[in-house]
Amino acid sequence: MTYPAGKRAGDSATYEDHKARALSTDVAVRTELAASEETEPEILYYLTDDTSGAVRKELAINPCTPSKANLILAEDDSDDVRMELARKICRLLPDLSGEQSALLLDKTIEVLEILAQDQATAVRTIIADALKDSLDAPKNVVMSLARDIEEIVASPILEYSPLLSDADLLEIIAGGIAAGALPAIARRKNLGEEVSDAVVAQLEVPAISALLANPSAKIREDTLDEIMDQAEHVVPLHEPLVMRLNLSLRAMRRIAGFVASSLVETLVERHNLPAATEKELKNIVRRRIDKTTELSANPEESGKSRAEKLFAAGKLDEEAIADAIDAKDPDFVAAALSLLSEYGQKKIESMLASRNGKVVTSLCWKAGLSMRLAFKIQTAIAHVARGDIVNARNGIEYPFTQKEMDWQLSFFDG
Repeated sequence: MTYPAGKRAGDSATYEDHKARALSTDVAVRTELAASEETEPEILYYLTDDTSGAVRKELAINPCTPSKANLILAEDDSDDVRMELARKICRLLPDLSGEQSALLLDKTIEVLEILAQDQATAVRTIIADALKDSLDAPKNVVMSLARDIEEIVASPILEYSPLLSDADLLEIIAGGIAAGALPAIARRKNLGEEVSDAVVAQLEVPAISALLANPSAKIREDTLDEIMDQAEHVVPLHEPLVMRLNLSLRAMRRIAGFVASSLVETLVERHNLPAATEKELKNIVRRRIDKTTELSANPEESGKSRAEKLFAAGKLDEEAIADAIDAKDPDFVAAALSLLSEYGQKKIESMLASRNGKVVTSLCWKAGLSMRLAFKIQTAIAHVARGDIVNARNGIEYPFTQKEMDWQLSFFDG
C-alpha cells in the first residue's frame, strides 16, 4: 500500500484551501480535514499538534496519515487517539510488503512497538487481539505481548499466535506469566508434551482443567499420573479427568479410585467401555466405599491405635495410609510415619507442622513410601503451600539424593 503524494505548495488553490482550513478556529473544519484521504501529508503532519483530541483521533484513523505523524500520535496524551492508531496500524500491517514498502514497513513496525508497550491496557489489548492470528506480526512484538502482565493482553497471543514455538512458551512460563493467562497456553492446538509438563508443574487448577479438555494437547502418561496425584484431593479436577479422551485402562482404574460414583458412570459412557470393564471400575468404587465405612465404623478407636494394630500385623502399607488420607485421618498418617521411620511421634508432628515440602518429602522417603504418596501427604496432611510442594522426578522418583534428604531430616535431630 502507498500513500498519495498530495498536492505540493503552490500547485493549486486546493492546497491553499487546505492550509487555511488547518488554521481554522472551527474544530469541525479541522476534524473534517484530518479525516480526508485527499489532505496533503504535510498538512496531516501539521495537525498532529492540534489541541483538539477529535482532530488527532481522525488523524489516527486516516490511513493516509504519514509515518512520521503516526510516530507522534503513538505518544499522544489521549488514550482514544492511541487506541484508534493501534487499530489502524494492525489493519495496515498485512498490506505492507515488497521492496517499495520496506521503509514504510519499518516505520509502521516502530509505531507498533511503541503501542505494544503503551501504558494503557486497552491499547495493548487492541494490538494483541489484532495480531493473535497474524503471520506478519514482528516476533519481538508478539513476545512482548505474550509476556504482558495483564491476562487480557497476554491470553489471545498465548492461545492463538502461530509465531510462538514450544520453546518460546517454555521460556515464557519459566520467566513468569500473567496471572490467569496459563489456561490460554493449555488451550493451544497441538500443544507439545514438554509444554503440557510445564503447565501441570504450575499446579494451577484452571490451567490443568483446560489442558485436560484440550483434545489435541499431548500429555505423557507420567504427567497424567501427576495430575491424578493432585486431582485426588482437588474435586474441580475430577470431571475434566473423566472427560479426557484416550485414557488408558490403568488411568481409568486409578480415577475410579477417587471420583464420585456418578462420574464413574460418566467415565463408562464417555469411553463406551465393555461390560466387563464397567463392572471392574464399579467394584473399585464399591471397595473404596467399604474401606471408608470400615475406617469410620469404630470412632472410639484412634487413628494411632489402628496404625499400631496394622503395623503389628504387618499390614501397614501404602494402601492403608492412602485410605487414611482419603478418610482425612491425620492421626493415623502421623502414627504410620512414626512407626515406619522409627522416629518419635513428637518429631513426626514437628516435621508435618513445618509445612516444608522438602522436609515432608524426606520423611516419607525415610518411611519407605513412594514419591506419589509423599505428594499426597504434602498436600492433604502437611498442607504445604502450593509454591513449596515438591514434585516427583520423571513422574515417580524422589527428586533429591539420599544425602540431601538426610540433611533435611537432620534439622529435627535432638
